[in-house]
Amino acid sequence: MPDDDAHSIFDLSGKIAFVAGGYGGIGSAIAWGFARHGASVVIAGRDAGKAQALAARLVDAGFGAAGIAMDAHSVASIEAAVSSVAERFGGIDVLMNCIGIQREQALLDVTEDAYDDVYRVNLKAAMFIAQAVARRQIAAAHGGRQIHLLSVRAQLGLRDRGYSAYCSTKGGVVMLVKQHAMELARHGITVNGIAPTVVRTEMARHWLDNPDTHAQIVARIPLGRVGEPHDVVGAALFFAAPASSFVTGQILYVDGGITASQ
Repeated sequence: MPDDDAHSIFDLSGKIAFVAGGYGGIGSAIAWGFARHGASVVIAGRDAGKAQALAARLVDAGFGAAGIAMDAHSVASIEAAVSSVAERFGGIDVLMNCIGIQREQALLDVTEDAYDDVYRVNLKAAMFIAQAVARRQIAAAHGGRQIHLLSVRAQLGLRDRGYSAYCSTKGGVVMLVKQHAMELARHGITVNGIAPTVVRTEMARHWLDNPDTHAQIVARIPLGRVGEPHDVVGAALFFAAPASSFVTGQILYVDGGITASQ
């Protein structure tokens, strides 16, 4: 490989990266990773203040960034946010969808309201964020990247925990990735997913702060530790950058080996 190619395969200079759910633990790490590799980053989330605060920190560090409000429960809000970003920045090169919630309920106790809430955020929002961005990417005719943050629970059930909504919606996003990859391939748009195991974020705090559950989790992971937000950044950069130009419809499990052993 020529030296110039070796240095450029992870270069995002001049790219606009739209990071939905970008102020969460994993999303913010990815936003910083994209910025450090040259992208201008737009962080979107329900709390405009948090999105704008992260964008301000990125700008203070010398990077291009902005923060906007977007409610994943509302297709109209998703469309408005994507339209605003595309108009303001002239397009969207990379979609990084980090949106996701969990409402833990045992099978016999699952309520319709809770299930619908998880479905709307984890699966329906993924569909319509992808659609809104794809429309702009196709119109621009420059190709593009779409990446969805999943979980090992897209492939593995969880013993003795109430994960019906979470597992089924994350599993649904796996097939959304594959189908969208097939429909968008002729436009030069790749679609892939990243599926971590437990990562040290606010969502996992209730497990990791408990010595018993922490020990149980670590015991199941062959590499012997939980994930850190920065562990996910490399996978996101790979899928966003020229390095992955011939990769689409794939799920990369960033899981310390857990899916290889179960």
